[in-house]
Amino acid sequence: MTEAGPPELGEWRRTSALGFVVSGIMALRHSAIPIVAIMFGARGWEGDAVWVGPLVLAILAANFLFSWVAWRHFRYRLGDHDISVEKGLLSRAARSVPYERIQDVSLEQALVPRLFGMVQVKFETGAGGKDELTIAYVSEEQGEALRETVRARKEGAATPLAESAEPGAAPQMKAEQGRLLFEMDLPRLLTFGLFEFSLVVFAVLAGLAQQVDFLLPFDVWDPDTWGSFLAGSEHWLAQFGIAARALAVIFAIGSLVMVGLATGIVRTGLRDWGFRLEETPKGLRRRRGLFTRTDVVMPLHRVQALKIGTGLLRRRFGWHDLSVISLAQDAKSSSHVVVPFGRMEEIAPVVETTGFTLPAQQIEWRRPSAKHRFDRALMAVLPLMLAGVVLAGSGHYWPALAAGLGGIALAFRQHFLWLHDRHAIDGGQLYIRRGWLAPRLDIGSRVKLQSVEIAQGPLAIRRGYADLIFGLAGGSLAMRGIGVEDARAIRGAVLGSIASVDFSRLPG
Repeated sequence: MTEAGPPELGEWRRTSALGFVVSGIMALRHSAIPIVAIMFGARGWEGDAVWVGPLVLAILAANFLFSWVAWRHFRYRLGDHDISVEKGLLSRAARSVPYERIQDVSLEQALVPRLFGMVQVKFETGAGGKDELTIAYVSEEQGEALRETVRARKEGAATPLAESAEPGAAPQMKAEQGRLLFEMDLPRLLTFGLFEFSLVVFAVLAGLAQQVDFLLPFDVWDPDTWGSFLAGSEHWLAQFGIAARALAVIFAIGSLVMVGLATGIVRTGLRDWGFRLEETPKGLRRRRGLFTRTDVVMPLHRVQALKIGTGLLRRRFGWHDLSVISLAQDAKSSSHVVVPFGRMEEIAPVVETTGFTLPAQQIEWRRPSAKHRFDRALMAVLPLMLAGVVLAGSGHYWPALAAGLGGIALAFRQHFLWLHDRHAIDGGQLYIRRGWLAPRLDIGSRVKLQSVEIAQGPLAIRRGYADLIFGLAGGSLAMRGIGVEDARAIRGAVLGSIASVDFSRLPG
């Protein structure tokens, strides 16, 4: 059984010997709580505290021992028709995945594996949003060789690396040259981060406090404790006037905003650092990430639909994002983000590269049924109006007024959605525009749709509208609340396009 060299068919292989070291370091975070608990409890041991060091070392040694055992009993093999993995010592597990079921092969590098030159190889099949197989960890050269070999076997070609390499020679990988489609430099990344305002840091701190609250000298969840802490023993905050208190509130809100902006910048930088999208012979190649570096290739023939979105503020400054719906998965999502933050003139070439087109200016846009939006508004407003009547009858006039204004706002929202929602269809694609403040455009290929369904509830049947749902292997698209006759016409046109294609001649 070998660990190095080019992949060869039928040969059982282990991952890199450094893999168990990387796994052991990565697993140290699971040992943090036991170590902290021992050190905290050792404060009352007096003379027996000398055992703290050996206990901590024993925990660390056990961590690396388990990683070594897992590495020693993990092996994989490339067969003629599938890739197989066996793992486990006491409970042995074996899994095989046929090449034709593999939708994508991606390489992922977290910070620690990158320091050792190691990568994870993930084989994605689109089954329930899970990676069917993961091989961790191999060298970067072996990861590239494994990815190219599996792709070659899937396409029915000979294994190029194993056949051309000399025995004992290191795999020579050809650099996959590509045409640059989109990239983000540091100023663009910082601008993107400002629009990614997030207060997730407070949720993280709250979760951490919940885990280690037994180590804290006070009850972190007691509001009186925080009130006493802020006021101090002499209640100094109460000694200032209203103006000073207002300034304190403004300072607190400003601090909250600054934390949210900083969090957005940090999260965006960690996720999209070095973002680069290229067109290669294999498809769209996307690389990104600071600590965890991902390298994903999306074959163009597996792109089923596009999604162009924006945000409430981004739209005002002309920023949009582009995602592709693919048969492969991306972090448990059916959508691959290919342009996270760009202008429409930057998105248009990427759309063209995928084989799709943006809607023409002369295309005929249609609104959904007005009855659909009226019914949605009525169902949203009626409970609030009834609540307002009950509150007014009991003498609670201000809450009744708030309920009435809320109902009016919901009614206007449905009206504006009806004004801005659109759908259209041309000879090769269908288009769905949705949203008012943050509009979104979905573009689907008529020949790549898996199914077309007309869905109607009891009210929709009586009122004459329906939802037209288009099934995709990597997700779904829908035209909501359109007229029944329009839905039937679009369904017939799409089914005609699907029936005219011989899918057995399309690439797998």
